[in-house]
Amino acid sequence: MGLSSATTTAATPEGVQLCIFDLRRGQNEGQELDKIIFFFPADLPFSAQFSVIGLSEGLITFTRIFSPEAACDAIEAERHSHVFYEAEPDIWMVMVVEKNKEFEPIWRSDALRKVLKEVHSLFVMFHGSIRALLDKDPGGGLTRSHLYHFIIDYLGDFLVGKKLLLPSFRDSLKERGTVQMLTVGREAAIEVQSLVRVLESCAGNMPCHSLILFQDLLVSTTLSPDDTVNLFAYAVLRLSPRALSSGVSSWSYLRKGATSHVSSSSSLARPGSIPEQLHGSLGNSPAGDKSSQVVRPLQPDKWSKGKDGFLVSDIWGADASTGTSATPTVFLHQTEERMYLCAHQHKSLTLIFLLPVSSVLKGDQGVSAVKQQVLENVSRKLLKVEEKLSKGWGGENAYHVSGYRYLLADGDRNVSRASPPGKVTTLTKGSLLALSKVREEVDLEKSRAKSDNAGHEKELEISIRAKNNAWVIARVTRGKELYMVLEKANETLLYASDAVEKFSNRYCNGAFSLN
Repeated sequence: MGLSSATTTAATPEGVQLCIFDLRRGQNEGQELDKIIFFFPADLPFSAQFSVIGLSEGLITFTRIFSPEAACDAIEAERHSHVFYEAEPDIWMVMVVEKNKEFEPIWRSDALRKVLKEVHSLFVMFHGSIRALLDKDPGGGLTRSHLYHFIIDYLGDFLVGKKLLLPSFRDSLKERGTVQMLTVGREAAIEVQSLVRVLESCAGNMPCHSLILFQDLLVSTTLSPDDTVNLFAYAVLRLSPRALSSGVSSWSYLRKGATSHVSSSSSLARPGSIPEQLHGSLGNSPAGDKSSQVVRPLQPDKWSKGKDGFLVSDIWGADASTGTSATPTVFLHQTEERMYLCAHQHKSLTLIFLLPVSSVLKGDQGVSAVKQQVLENVSRKLLKVEEKLSKGWGGENAYHVSGYRYLLADGDRNVSRASPPGKVTTLTKGSLLALSKVREEVDLEKSRAKSDNAGHEKELEISIRAKNNAWVIARVTRGKELYMVLEKANETLLYASDAVEKFSNRYCNGAFSLN
C-alpha cells in the first residue's frame, strides 16, 4: 500500500498528491481517464495517477461494505497517509502525503481533511457544485480547467521554497473552518448594529447580507454559519488589509503559509504568478487552451483598493458597457442564490455586502448605484466604527492569556479563539507533538460517536504529562472543545486541573468546569 510507483518529479513539491475523481464516470473499459477530474501534480504519468485513484476507489468500495453510510476517512500505510473526503455524492477528494524518514506523526488526518473541505467550499462559493458543472459540461474539460487553476492558486499559499507546508503538529492550536471574532464593548456593538442597518437601507427593497471585519477578525455577520465561514476565509486570504499588503504575512489563524515553523524572514513564495513547481508543464495540465475562459478568484495580488475605498479586481473581466472591472459573484451555500460581492475598506475595517443578482436591475450599473448610496450614507458610520474598534483593540496579542497556550473551538457556531501564533512558537516540539496526539485521539472518539449515531454529544477529558513534563489537556463538552498546554515542569495533576478550571470560569463562562 506504499504507492511506490506514485513518486513526484524533481520539479514538483515533494511528498504530496491531491486528486478528485467521480465514481459515476469512466465505468467502461477504455474510459478510465474520464474518472479523473483533478490531479496534482498534473505532470505525473497517467499510470501513476491511475494507481492512486484505483487504490483509493478500492478502499472506498471495501470500507462501504462494513459502513455504507460512512466510507473510510483515512488510511495509514507504511510510507504514506491517505486522507479521504466525499465532497459531493460520489465525488471524492483524496490527499496522499508521504511520511518523513523518522515516521513521526507530524500531521493529523482531520486537519488535512479540513484543507480539502475548505478548498471545495471556496470553489463551490465561486463556481457552484462540481456535479452541476459536470452536468452542464459532460466532457468535463471546462470543469477540469476551473478546478485546476482554483486548486493550484489555493495551494500556492502553502508553498515555501519547493515544499508545500500543510498543517502539521505545529498548527495544533489552530482550527480551520472556523471564524475568529473580535470582542467588542457595548458602545461599539451599538455602532456596528447601526452601521449594518444603514447599509441595508442603501439596498432599498433588495435583500442585503453583510460581513464586517476588523483586521482579520470578524465583527458582524448577517449570513448563515457556513456562508460566514466561507466568505470570512476568502476575506482573510485576499481582501483584508494584510492580504492586500503584498509580502506581509498575516498573523491570522487561518492564513496559509504563516505556519509557526517558518520564520517571517524565510523565502515564502508569494505567487504573483503561481510557481512552476506547482503548475508543472501547462502542456500536461488539464487546463489546456480553456485557461482564458477560467475565472480565478484565488489568484493572488489581484485585488486593490480604489480611491473611493471600494476594492476592485480584474479577475472577473470588465463590464462591456462601462469598461470598468466587472463585479464578482458568489453562490450562497444556504440558498444557492447567486450574489454580487462588494467590499469597501477604511483603514483596518473591511465591509463586505452581498446583493442578489436576480434583484439588481441593469447588472453592474445597478450595483454601482448601490455603491454610491453606500458612499453617501455609510462613510461617516465607517469612520466612527473604525475609530471605536481601534481604541479598544489590544493588538495582535489581545487574546494572550499569561501562562496558557490554548485553543477554544465552538463547533456549533463555527467559532474559535486561540493563543496568538507568536506565543505558540514558544512551545517546545515535544509539547506540540503531544498535543497533536491528544487531538488525534479526540478526533477518533468524535468519529466513533458519529458512526455510532449517538443521540448525545460525547464528553471527553484527557490530561497527559509529556516527556518534557508539560501538561497537555483536552476537554470536550456540548459541542465545545478546549485544548491547552501548560509548560510548567514538576507540577501535579491537581495543579493542571485547577489551571483549567480557572481558565474555564474566567474565559468560557464555566463551560469546561467539572463542578
